[in-house]
Amino acid sequence: MRSTVDILILGAGWTSTFLIPLCEERGISQAATSRAGRDFTIAFEFDPHSTNPAPFQALPHAHTVLITFPIKVAGASARLVRLFQETHPEGPKTAFVQLGSTGIWDGGPTLRAEGHVWTDRHSKFDETNDRAKAEMELLALAPAVPTTVLNLCGLWGGPRQPRNWVSRVAPTKDALRNKGSVHMMHGLDVSRAVLAVHAHFDRAVGKRWLLTDLRVYDWWDLASVWGEEGKQPHWVLELLREEGIRALPRAPEVIGRAMDSTEFWDTFELEPIKGRLGLE
Repeated sequence: MRSTVDILILGAGWTSTFLIPLCEERGISQAATSRAGRDFTIAFEFDPHSTNPAPFQALPHAHTVLITFPIKVAGASARLVRLFQETHPEGPKTAFVQLGSTGIWDGGPTLRAEGHVWTDRHSKFDETNDRAKAEMELLALAPAVPTTVLNLCGLWGGPRQPRNWVSRVAPTKDALRNKGSVHMMHGLDVSRAVLAVHAHFDRAVGKRWLLTDLRVYDWWDLASVWGEEGKQPHWVLELLREEGIRALPRAPEVIGRAMDSTEFWDTFELEPIKGRLGLE
C-alpha cells in the first residue's frame, strides 16, 4: 500500500538540507527524490517532454508537493500535475508549490520603468521568460488544483556564504562601481516559508509570491566589510568620495532596485529569523 506524507520534495538539493531537518523537528512527515535515489531519497527524474506516468508510480501520496527544480518547457508544469494526479487517484487532494526566482523581475519590465525603484509581487515581470511562463501555467490550474509559486531571491546558508562571493562579484574597482543592490534569503527561512504555505494553503492558492529577508543589501557595503584588505574596502572608500556619498549602505533610490516581500510575511503571520547576512 502506498504511503502518504505531508510534504513530497521533488528534487532533494540545497533547499532540502534545511527543509528536511525542520520537518523532522516539527513532526511533519516528508519524502524527497533525487535522480539516483541517493541518501535515502526516492529515485525519480522528471522529463518535461514525457507523457509516461511510470516514474510517478514510485512516489508516495502527498498533501503538498514541492517542486524545487526549474521547469522551462511549455506544457510541462501542467503535465507534471496531471501525471501525479493520474497515478495517485486515491490519495489526498494534493497542492503544488513551485520554487522560482526573483530574476523574472530583474530581467523584464518592472515598476522601475515608470520611475519607481520598488518591486513587489504585483509588479510587472518578464512574461517571455521560460521559467515565468511555466509558473504562469502552473498557477492557471488554480483553483481546481491548489498551486502557488514562491519566487526566491539570492539564497545563502550552509556552504553558500556571501562573504566568499565579494572577490568574484567585484574583482576590479570598475566592476564594483557598477554593483548596486542584492537581496538575500537564508535556507532556514525558505523552509519556514514553505511550511507556512503548506499549513495555510488556502491563503496561497493561485498566487505568486516574492520572498526576501526584508532587507535591501548594498554590494558596496558588503564589499567594505568582506573584501580583501587593500582592494574592495579601499575601492569603496574611493567610490564614496567620487560619487559624493557620505555613508553606507546607499539608499534604494541611489542603488535603483529594491524588492518588497512584506505581503508574504504578513499573509502567513511569519517573519524571517535569519534577517541579516552573516548570522548563521
